[in-house]
Amino acid sequence: MPTQQTITAGVDGSSESLDAAGWAAREALRRGLPLHVVHACDPPADGSRPPEIDVPFQRADAALDRAVLQLSRAHPGLGILDEQVTGPPVQALLAAARSSALLVLGSRGFGALTGVLVGSVALAVAARAACPVVLVRAGDHPEDEHRGSGGPHRPVVLGLDLDRPDDELLEYAFDAAASRRSALQVVHIWTAPLIPSADAVDPVEEKSRLLASVLAPWRHKLPGTQLTERLVHGLPGHHLVKAAARAELLVVGRRIPAGPRLGRTAHAAIHHARCPVVVVPHY
Repeated sequence: MPTQQTITAGVDGSSESLDAAGWAAREALRRGLPLHVVHACDPPADGSRPPEIDVPFQRADAALDRAVLQLSRAHPGLGILDEQVTGPPVQALLAAARSSALLVLGSRGFGALTGVLVGSVALAVAARAACPVVLVRAGDHPEDEHRGSGGPHRPVVLGLDLDRPDDELLEYAFDAAASRRSALQVVHIWTAPLIPSADAVDPVEEKSRLLASVLAPWRHKLPGTQLTERLVHGLPGHHLVKAAARAELLVVGRRIPAGPRLGRTAHAAIHHARCPVVVVPHY
């Protein structure tokens, strides 16, 4: 187990996890951190079985070597740490997250996760990890981060709850945009009564003032980041996925402490967003 902070990728031999590991490698290079590649798999139920019966497990056991070799060839200057863990994947990944700046897992997207990192495992890790967790869809490649070949990066989108605008979530989103030289789009989505009372304050005006106030210190800290603000009325999950349709990265928050499951908005983002989704734990 590494003692320094790393970018950690969980691999299972699937194409989804290899694409996620590639994304993690690019993020590690961007941040100047080593890449920690973890493969966790439950052992065969009966270790005395003939080897030919355990072929699937043997293939899974080779996933780590295959991933490290592929990453080393693609990024020869990157420091890579590899770790094989025998045991439940959720516990292994949560343990790895404690020494990680970021944990990256693979996602098929559009409603399913696959491989050893099946939906229940990946969602459980994203809901409980000590560090931000990124779910990367299958087929995500370096060129997907640009509008065109050699062009500027796509924007980073942050879904912000104005009732709890935590600094950790804002810091992650601003840093992600600044490190990519991308624009940052901050989206607040709310659901108001269909028929407000006569003396109710205009929610758009009130929320506009609050959003501007929350973002003002960050505009000052990172003046070079192109920042746009959006207020949307409706279902948060639907509109957040829609806002991130052409984004490079979608950032959402998760409260600490929380239950064993993600909230509806984060769940919808992970299952339906076309771009990688970062779930940031915060108080």
